Amino acid sequence: MSEGSISQEEIDALLSGVDMGGLNSGGSSPAASGAAFDVATLQKFADGLKDKLASNLGTMTGAEVTAGAPSVEAADRDQLLAKIPEMVVAVMADFTTGLNGDHLFVLAPEFAQKVVSLINKEDSAEIDDMALSVISEVVSQHSGSEITDLSKGGKLPGLATNPAEAVNQPKAMVRMPQGSFALFSYPVTIEGTAYTLWEAVNSSVAEGMVKALGGGSQPKPEEPAASAQNLNSAGAMGGAPAGMAGAMPQMGMMQGQMGMNMGMMQPQMGMMQPQMGMNMGMMGTPPSVQSLQFPNLQTAMTTTEQGNISLIMDVFMEMTVELGRTKKTIKDILGMGEGTIIELDKLAGEPVDILVNHKPIAKGEVVVIDENFGVRVTEILPAIEHVTQSI
Repeated sequence: MSEGSISQEEIDALLSGVDMGGLNSGGSSPAASGAAFDVATLQKFADGLKDKLASNLGTMTGAEVTAGAPSVEAADRDQLLAKIPEMVVAVMADFTTGLNGDHLFVLAPEFAQKVVSLINKEDSAEIDDMALSVISEVVSQHSGSEITDLSKGGKLPGLATNPAEAVNQPKAMVRMPQGSFALFSYPVTIEGTAYTLWEAVNSSVAEGMVKALGGGSQPKPEEPAASAQNLNSAGAMGGAPAGMAGAMPQMGMMQGQMGMNMGMMQPQMGMMQPQMGMNMGMMGTPPSVQSLQFPNLQTAMTTTEQGNISLIMDVFMEMTVELGRTKKTIKDILGMGEGTIIELDKLAGEPVDILVNHKPIAKGEVVVIDENFGVRVTEILPAIEHVTQSI
Protein backbone atom coordinates (compact mmCIF):
# COMPACT_ATOMS: atom_id res chain seq x y z
CA MET A 1 0.00 0.00 0.00
CA SER A 2 1.39 3.39 -0.93
CA GLU A 3 1.55 5.96 1.85
CA GLY A 4 -1.72 7.86 2.27
CA SER A 5 -3.62 6.14 -0.56
CA ILE A 6 -5.73 3.03 -1.09
CA SER A 7 -4.08 0.21 -3.02
CA GLN A 8 -5.67 -1.93 -5.75
CA GLU A 9 -5.94 -4.90 -3.34
CA GLU A 10 -7.85 -2.75 -0.85
CA ILE A 11 -10.26 -1.58 -3.53
CA ASP A 12 -10.82 -5.19 -4.59
CA ALA A 13 -11.48 -6.17 -0.97
CA LEU A 14 -13.91 -3.26 -0.61
CA LEU A 15 -15.79 -4.33 -3.73
CA SER A 16 -15.68 -8.04 -2.93
CA GLY A 17 -19.48 -8.20 -2.97
CA VAL A 18 -19.70 -7.03 -6.61
CA ASP A 19 -20.39 -9.79 -9.15
CA MET A 20 -17.99 -8.81 -11.93
CA GLY A 21 -19.40 -11.50 -14.18
CA GLY A 22 -22.56 -9.43 -14.61
CA LEU A 23 -20.57 -6.36 -15.66
CA ASN A 24 -18.16 -7.92 -18.11
CA SER A 25 -19.89 -10.97 -19.47
CA GLY A 26 -18.77 -11.74 -22.97
CA GLY A 27 -20.73 -14.96 -23.32
CA SER A 28 -24.42 -15.63 -22.99
CA SER A 29 -26.11 -15.89 -19.62
CA PRO A 30 -27.16 -19.29 -18.27
CA ALA A 31 -30.32 -20.44 -19.97
CA ALA A 32 -33.20 -19.63 -17.68
CA SER A 33 -35.36 -22.12 -19.56
CA GLY A 34 -33.12 -24.93 -18.28
CA ALA A 35 -34.41 -24.57 -14.71
CA ALA A 36 -35.56 -27.86 -13.19
CA PHE A 37 -38.04 -26.39 -10.69
CA ASP A 38 -41.80 -26.49 -11.28
CA VAL A 39 -42.86 -22.92 -12.08
CA ALA A 40 -46.59 -23.79 -12.04
CA THR A 41 -46.41 -24.94 -8.39
CA LEU A 42 -44.54 -21.77 -7.38
CA GLN A 43 -47.10 -19.65 -9.26
CA LYS A 44 -49.93 -21.20 -7.23
CA PHE A 45 -47.91 -20.55 -4.07
CA ALA A 46 -47.44 -16.86 -5.00
CA ASP A 47 -51.14 -16.47 -5.82
CA GLY A 48 -51.98 -17.54 -2.28
CA LEU A 49 -49.61 -14.95 -0.79
CA LYS A 50 -50.69 -11.79 -2.61
CA ASP A 51 -53.62 -11.00 -0.29
CA LYS A 52 -51.43 -11.57 2.79
CA LEU A 53 -48.85 -9.16 1.35
CA ALA A 54 -51.50 -6.49 0.81
CA SER A 55 -52.92 -7.07 4.31
CA ASN A 56 -49.50 -6.81 5.98
CA LEU A 57 -48.63 -3.61 4.10
CA GLY A 58 -52.03 -2.11 4.83
CA THR A 59 -51.74 -2.86 8.53
CA MET A 60 -48.22 -1.42 8.82
CA THR A 61 -48.80 1.71 6.70
CA GLY A 62 -52.44 2.41 7.59
CA ALA A 63 -53.09 3.07 3.90
CA GLU A 64 -55.26 1.43 1.24
CA VAL A 65 -53.15 -1.33 -0.33
CA THR A 66 -54.12 -3.78 -3.08
CA ALA A 67 -52.03 -6.54 -4.67
CA GLY A 68 -52.36 -7.65 -8.29
CA ALA A 69 -51.76 -11.07 -9.77
CA PRO A 70 -48.12 -12.04 -9.16
CA SER A 71 -45.92 -13.71 -11.76
CA VAL A 72 -43.26 -16.39 -11.34
CA GLU A 73 -40.56 -17.15 -13.90
CA ALA A 74 -37.13 -18.70 -14.27
CA ALA A 75 -34.67 -15.83 -14.72
CA ASP A 76 -30.97 -15.03 -14.51
CA ARG A 77 -28.93 -12.02 -13.37
CA ASP A 78 -29.15 -10.14 -16.69
CA GLN A 79 -32.91 -10.57 -16.91
CA LEU A 80 -33.44 -9.23 -13.38
CA LEU A 81 -31.07 -6.30 -14.01
CA ALA A 82 -33.18 -5.37 -17.04
CA LYS A 83 -36.34 -5.15 -14.88
CA ILE A 84 -35.10 -3.10 -11.90
CA PRO A 85 -34.01 0.58 -11.75
CA GLU A 86 -30.39 1.75 -11.47
CA MET A 87 -30.63 2.39 -7.71
CA VAL A 88 -32.49 -0.16 -5.59
CA VAL A 89 -33.21 -1.12 -2.02
CA ALA A 90 -32.10 -4.76 -1.73
CA VAL A 91 -32.99 -6.96 1.24
CA MET A 92 -31.13 -10.22 1.92
CA ALA A 93 -32.88 -12.86 4.05
CA ASP A 94 -31.12 -16.11 3.09
CA PHE A 95 -32.65 -19.46 4.09
CA THR A 96 -30.57 -21.23 6.74
CA THR A 97 -32.71 -24.05 8.21
CA GLY A 98 -34.97 -26.45 6.35
CA LEU A 99 -33.80 -24.86 3.11
CA ASN A 100 -30.37 -23.40 2.48
CA GLY A 101 -29.66 -20.76 -0.15
CA ASP A 102 -30.02 -17.21 -1.46
CA HIS A 103 -33.20 -15.26 -0.73
CA LEU A 104 -33.31 -11.71 -2.11
CA PHE A 105 -35.96 -8.96 -2.21
CA VAL A 106 -35.63 -5.86 -4.41
CA LEU A 107 -37.63 -2.61 -4.23
CA ALA A 108 -37.42 0.61 -6.20
CA PRO A 109 -36.33 3.53 -3.95
CA GLU A 110 -39.69 5.24 -4.58
CA PHE A 111 -41.53 2.18 -3.26
CA ALA A 112 -39.33 2.03 -0.16
CA GLN A 113 -39.68 5.79 0.42
CA LYS A 114 -43.49 5.58 0.18
CA VAL A 115 -43.69 2.73 2.68
CA VAL A 116 -41.32 4.41 5.16
CA SER A 117 -43.12 7.75 4.89
CA LEU A 118 -46.47 6.14 5.68
CA ILE A 119 -45.16 4.04 8.56
CA ASN A 120 -43.15 6.88 10.14
CA LYS A 121 -45.88 9.42 9.27
CA GLU A 122 -43.52 11.86 7.59
CA ASP A 123 -43.34 13.40 4.12
CA SER A 124 -40.63 12.27 1.66
CA ALA A 125 -38.68 10.15 4.13
CA GLU A 126 -34.99 9.70 3.38
CA ILE A 127 -33.58 6.21 2.75
CA ASP A 128 -31.27 6.21 5.76
CA ASP A 129 -30.40 3.48 8.27
CA MET A 130 -33.69 3.95 10.11
CA ALA A 131 -35.64 3.65 6.85
CA LEU A 132 -33.72 0.53 5.87
CA SER A 133 -34.60 -1.10 9.18
CA VAL A 134 -38.28 -0.34 8.48
CA ILE A 135 -38.02 -1.98 5.04
CA SER A 136 -36.31 -4.98 6.63
CA GLU A 137 -39.28 -5.38 8.97
CA VAL A 138 -41.75 -5.14 6.07
CA VAL A 139 -39.88 -7.86 4.19
CA SER A 140 -39.68 -9.99 7.35
CA GLN A 141 -43.47 -9.90 7.60
CA HIS A 142 -43.85 -11.21 4.04
CA SER A 143 -41.09 -13.78 4.53
CA GLY A 144 -42.86 -14.97 7.68
CA SER A 145 -46.06 -15.55 5.67
CA GLU A 146 -44.07 -17.63 3.18
CA ILE A 147 -42.50 -19.73 5.95
CA THR A 148 -45.94 -20.37 7.48
CA ASP A 149 -47.38 -21.63 4.17
CA LEU A 150 -44.31 -23.73 3.35
CA SER A 151 -44.31 -25.37 6.80
CA LYS A 152 -47.95 -26.50 6.70
CA GLY A 153 -47.20 -29.90 5.19
CA GLY A 154 -44.53 -30.73 7.75
CA LYS A 155 -41.92 -31.36 5.04
CA LEU A 156 -39.76 -28.41 6.11
CA PRO A 157 -39.57 -28.55 9.92
CA GLY A 158 -37.85 -25.59 11.54
CA LEU A 159 -37.77 -23.55 8.32
CA ALA A 160 -35.99 -20.25 9.02
CA THR A 161 -34.03 -17.43 7.40
CA ASN A 162 -31.33 -15.02 8.44
CA PRO A 163 -32.56 -11.67 9.82
CA ALA A 164 -33.51 -9.41 6.91
CA GLU A 165 -30.78 -6.90 6.09
CA ALA A 166 -31.56 -3.99 3.73
CA VAL A 167 -29.10 -1.86 1.74
CA ASN A 168 -29.56 1.05 -0.65
CA GLN A 169 -27.10 0.72 -3.53
CA PRO A 170 -26.66 0.53 -7.34
CA LYS A 171 -28.22 -2.56 -8.87
CA ALA A 172 -24.84 -3.73 -10.22
CA MET A 173 -23.65 -4.23 -6.63
CA VAL A 174 -26.59 -6.36 -5.48
CA ARG A 175 -25.64 -9.94 -4.56
CA MET A 176 -27.95 -12.04 -6.70
CA PRO A 177 -28.40 -15.83 -6.87
CA GLN A 178 -26.02 -17.53 -9.29
CA GLY A 179 -27.17 -19.08 -12.56
CA SER A 180 -30.88 -19.56 -13.13
CA PHE A 181 -33.21 -18.74 -10.22
CA ALA A 182 -36.93 -18.38 -9.45
CA LEU A 183 -38.12 -14.75 -9.74
CA PHE A 184 -41.39 -13.69 -8.08
CA SER A 185 -42.91 -10.32 -9.10
CA TYR A 186 -45.63 -8.93 -6.80
CA PRO A 187 -47.48 -5.85 -8.19
CA VAL A 188 -48.67 -3.64 -5.33
CA THR A 189 -50.78 -0.47 -5.40
CA ILE A 190 -50.57 1.96 -2.46
CA GLU A 191 -52.93 4.92 -2.43
CA GLY A 192 -53.36 4.69 -6.20
CA THR A 193 -49.66 4.38 -7.09
CA ALA A 194 -48.37 1.09 -8.54
CA TYR A 195 -45.11 -0.53 -7.39
CA THR A 196 -43.44 -3.93 -7.70
CA LEU A 197 -41.80 -6.14 -5.10
CA TRP A 198 -39.31 -8.57 -6.67
CA GLU A 199 -38.22 -11.72 -4.87
CA ALA A 200 -35.50 -14.15 -6.03
CA VAL A 201 -34.50 -17.56 -4.64
CA ASN A 202 -31.79 -19.79 -6.08
CA SER A 203 -32.69 -22.97 -7.93
CA SER A 204 -31.99 -25.36 -5.04
CA VAL A 205 -34.30 -23.38 -2.71
CA ALA A 206 -36.96 -23.24 -5.45
CA GLU A 207 -36.80 -27.03 -5.86
CA GLY A 208 -37.12 -27.48 -2.09
CA MET A 209 -40.16 -25.18 -2.03
CA VAL A 210 -41.77 -27.16 -4.86
CA LYS A 211 -41.27 -30.46 -3.02
CA ALA A 212 -42.72 -29.02 0.20
CA LEU A 213 -45.75 -27.80 -1.75
CA GLY A 214 -46.32 -31.22 -3.29
CA GLY A 215 -45.22 -30.28 -6.82
CA GLY A 216 -42.82 -32.01 -9.16
CA SER A 217 -39.83 -31.18 -11.33
CA GLN A 218 -40.09 -30.01 -14.90
CA PRO A 219 -39.44 -32.84 -17.41
CA LYS A 220 -35.87 -32.71 -18.63
CA PRO A 221 -35.00 -32.80 -22.37
CA GLU A 222 -34.95 -36.34 -23.78
CA GLU A 223 -31.46 -37.82 -24.08
CA PRO A 224 -30.24 -39.04 -27.50
CA ALA A 225 -29.84 -42.53 -25.98
CA ALA A 226 -33.55 -42.53 -25.12
CA SER A 227 -34.36 -41.86 -28.80
CA ALA A 228 -32.27 -44.87 -29.80
CA GLN A 229 -34.06 -46.99 -27.21
CA ASN A 230 -37.43 -45.90 -28.60
CA LEU A 231 -36.21 -46.79 -32.09
CA ASN A 232 -35.26 -50.32 -30.95
CA SER A 233 -38.65 -50.69 -29.25
CA ALA A 234 -40.38 -49.66 -32.45
CA GLY A 235 -38.42 -52.33 -34.37
CA ALA A 236 -39.41 -55.01 -31.89
CA MET A 237 -43.08 -54.06 -32.35
CA GLY A 238 -42.83 -54.40 -36.08
CA GLY A 239 -42.59 -50.67 -36.77
CA ALA A 240 -38.89 -50.55 -37.83
CA PRO A 241 -38.01 -48.27 -40.77
CA ALA A 242 -37.78 -49.88 -44.17
CA GLY A 243 -34.00 -49.27 -44.37
CA MET A 244 -33.42 -51.45 -41.28
CA ALA A 245 -35.78 -54.29 -42.19
CA GLY A 246 -33.07 -56.21 -44.08
CA ALA A 247 -30.62 -55.93 -41.20
CA MET A 248 -32.99 -57.38 -38.57
CA PRO A 249 -32.36 -61.12 -39.43
CA GLN A 250 -28.59 -60.56 -39.35
CA MET A 251 -28.87 -58.86 -35.97
CA GLY A 252 -30.84 -61.86 -34.67
CA MET A 253 -28.13 -64.26 -35.87
CA MET A 254 -25.40 -62.16 -34.26
CA GLN A 255 -27.25 -62.13 -30.93
CA GLY A 256 -27.55 -65.94 -31.02
CA GLN A 257 -23.85 -66.35 -31.74
CA MET A 258 -22.94 -63.95 -28.93
CA GLY A 259 -25.14 -65.94 -26.55
CA MET A 260 -23.26 -69.16 -27.43
CA ASN A 261 -19.88 -67.54 -26.95
CA MET A 262 -20.91 -66.14 -23.56
CA GLY A 263 -22.11 -69.60 -22.51
CA MET A 264 -18.71 -71.10 -23.39
CA MET A 265 -16.83 -68.36 -21.52
CA GLN A 266 -18.66 -68.76 -18.21
CA PRO A 267 -17.01 -72.10 -17.17
CA GLN A 268 -13.59 -70.66 -17.98
CA MET A 269 -14.31 -67.57 -15.87
CA GLY A 270 -15.42 -69.85 -13.01
CA MET A 271 -12.04 -71.62 -13.12
CA MET A 272 -10.15 -68.31 -13.23
CA GLN A 273 -11.80 -66.84 -10.09
CA PRO A 274 -10.24 -69.32 -7.54
CA GLN A 275 -6.86 -68.87 -9.22
CA MET A 276 -7.16 -65.06 -9.00
CA GLY A 277 -8.16 -65.32 -5.33
CA MET A 278 -5.03 -67.43 -4.60
CA ASN A 279 -2.77 -64.95 -6.42
CA MET A 280 -4.27 -61.98 -4.55
CA GLY A 281 -3.75 -63.75 -1.21
CA MET A 282 -0.10 -64.54 -2.03
CA MET A 283 0.75 -60.98 -3.10
CA GLY A 284 0.35 -59.41 0.36
CA THR A 285 2.15 -56.23 -0.80
CA PRO A 286 0.87 -53.17 1.08
CA PRO A 287 -0.59 -50.39 -1.14
CA SER A 288 1.53 -47.33 -1.82
CA VAL A 289 0.21 -44.36 0.16
CA GLN A 290 1.24 -40.80 -0.70
CA SER A 291 0.24 -37.53 0.96
CA LEU A 292 -1.97 -35.18 -1.06
CA GLN A 293 -0.55 -31.73 -1.74
CA PHE A 294 -3.14 -28.97 -2.14
CA PRO A 295 -2.27 -25.88 -4.23
CA ASN A 296 -1.92 -22.48 -2.60
CA LEU A 297 -5.31 -20.77 -2.47
CA GLN A 298 -3.85 -17.27 -2.73
CA THR A 299 -3.37 -17.20 -6.50
CA ALA A 300 -2.08 -14.17 -8.29
CA MET A 301 -4.58 -11.79 -9.87
CA THR A 302 -4.87 -12.18 -13.65
CA THR A 303 -4.65 -9.31 -16.10
CA THR A 304 -8.39 -9.62 -16.83
CA GLU A 305 -9.28 -9.33 -13.14
CA GLN A 306 -7.08 -6.25 -12.78
CA GLY A 307 -8.79 -4.63 -15.74
CA ASN A 308 -12.31 -5.21 -14.40
CA ILE A 309 -11.99 -2.37 -11.86
CA SER A 310 -12.06 0.17 -14.72
CA LEU A 311 -15.60 -0.93 -15.62
CA ILE A 312 -17.08 0.39 -12.37
CA MET A 313 -15.06 3.56 -11.88
CA ASP A 314 -18.20 5.68 -12.46
CA VAL A 315 -20.35 3.73 -9.96
CA PHE A 316 -21.37 5.88 -7.00
CA MET A 317 -20.67 4.57 -3.50
CA GLU A 318 -22.02 5.97 -0.25
CA MET A 319 -19.35 7.57 1.93
CA THR A 320 -20.24 8.43 5.51
CA VAL A 321 -18.40 9.81 8.53
CA GLU A 322 -19.29 8.33 11.92
CA LEU A 323 -18.74 10.59 14.91
CA GLY A 324 -19.66 7.91 17.42
CA ARG A 325 -22.30 5.47 18.57
CA THR A 326 -24.36 4.64 21.64
CA LYS A 327 -27.16 2.31 22.72
CA LYS A 328 -30.41 3.42 24.32
CA THR A 329 -33.47 1.61 25.54
CA ILE A 330 -36.76 2.23 23.77
CA LYS A 331 -37.94 4.02 26.91
CA ASP A 332 -35.01 6.48 26.71
CA ILE A 333 -35.55 7.04 22.97
CA LEU A 334 -39.25 7.77 23.42
CA GLY A 335 -38.39 10.14 26.24
CA MET A 336 -36.04 12.27 24.14
CA GLY A 337 -36.99 15.84 23.36
CA GLU A 338 -35.45 19.13 22.37
CA GLY A 339 -32.35 19.81 24.43
CA THR A 340 -31.65 16.16 25.26
CA ILE A 341 -27.92 15.43 25.27
CA ILE A 342 -26.80 12.06 23.88
CA GLU A 343 -23.41 10.88 25.07
CA LEU A 344 -21.41 8.95 22.42
CA ASP A 345 -18.77 6.25 22.88
CA LYS A 346 -15.87 8.44 21.66
CA LEU A 347 -13.78 10.93 23.55
CA ALA A 348 -13.42 14.52 22.41
CA GLY A 349 -10.56 14.83 19.95
CA GLU A 350 -10.59 11.16 18.92
CA PRO A 351 -10.47 10.55 15.16
CA VAL A 352 -13.77 9.85 13.43
CA ASP A 353 -14.40 6.80 11.24
CA ILE A 354 -14.73 7.16 7.46
CA LEU A 355 -16.90 4.44 5.90
CA VAL A 356 -17.68 3.43 2.31
CA ASN A 357 -20.85 1.36 1.95
CA HIS A 358 -20.82 0.91 5.75
CA LYS A 359 -17.26 -0.56 5.67
CA PRO A 360 -14.52 1.41 7.54
CA ILE A 361 -11.63 2.39 5.26
CA ALA A 362 -9.96 5.33 7.03
CA LYS A 363 -9.89 7.68 10.04
CA GLY A 364 -9.86 11.45 10.07
CA GLU A 365 -10.40 14.67 12.01
CA VAL A 366 -13.34 17.05 11.68
CA VAL A 367 -12.60 20.42 10.08
CA VAL A 368 -14.69 23.42 9.02
CA ILE A 369 -14.59 24.54 5.38
CA ASP A 370 -16.28 27.93 5.05
CA GLU A 371 -19.56 27.12 6.81
CA ASN A 372 -19.59 23.38 6.13
CA PHE A 373 -18.15 20.48 8.06
CA GLY A 374 -15.43 18.38 6.45
CA VAL A 375 -13.04 15.60 7.38
CA ARG A 376 -9.27 15.53 6.90
CA VAL A 377 -8.01 11.97 6.36
CA THR A 378 -5.36 11.15 8.93
CA GLU A 379 -5.04 7.37 8.55
CA ILE A 380 -5.83 4.76 5.89
CA LEU A 381 -6.78 1.45 7.51
CA PRO A 382 -4.64 -1.57 6.54
CA ALA A 383 -5.98 -3.87 3.83
CA ILE A 384 -6.46 -6.76 6.25
CA GLU A 385 -8.99 -4.69 8.24
CA HIS A 386 -10.94 -4.00 5.02
CA VAL A 387 -11.14 -7.69 4.23
CA THR A 388 -12.19 -8.53 7.80
CA GLN A 389 -14.96 -5.92 7.73
CA SER A 390 -16.20 -7.14 4.33
CA ILE A 391 -16.57 -10.79 5.32
